[in-house]
Amino acid sequence: MDLKQIQDLVKMVNKSNISELTIEEKDIKITIKQKEDKYVTAAPAPVQQFQALPQPMAAPAPAAAPAAAPEAPKPVGNLITIKSPMIGTFYRKPGPDKPNFVEEGDDVKPGKVVCIIEAMKLFNEIESEISGKIVKILVEDSTPVEFDQPLFMVEPA
Repeated sequence: MDLKQIQDLVKMVNKSNISELTIEEKDIKITIKQKEDKYVTAAPAPVQQFQALPQPMAAPAPAAAPAAAPEAPKPVGNLITIKSPMIGTFYRKPGPDKPNFVEEGDDVKPGKVVCIIEAMKLFNEIESEISGKIVKILVEDSTPVEFDQPLFMVEPA
């Protein structure tokens, strides 16, 4: 098997839903594994196992509630903060050519989508849990956010 054939196999696995492909020919054994983040490993015989290094994750603030029991947004003065329920990338609109979910001065009600947070290639719609008016947007579009990071300031209605 030559390098071109191996490259073609890697491309085929990368474009498909195949998670692992093993090919044995004479004295060569090739295993191609596709990970969730689309990194592909091809190893000649003997097969070597590679493990991804754990990514450092920021610890939630000591006063943060456990993820299983989200607490209500906390008021700041007469304003209420909508916080990020997860680590990910913050997006203000559903797509590049779409309008923003909310702007400063917009009214929101419980259940209204205010942003999207992408985490592990999943796009999670974040809904308002309160009624009021968006006073301040605290995060720039397409930037990373941490768990419990303030995203919006809302004046309750």
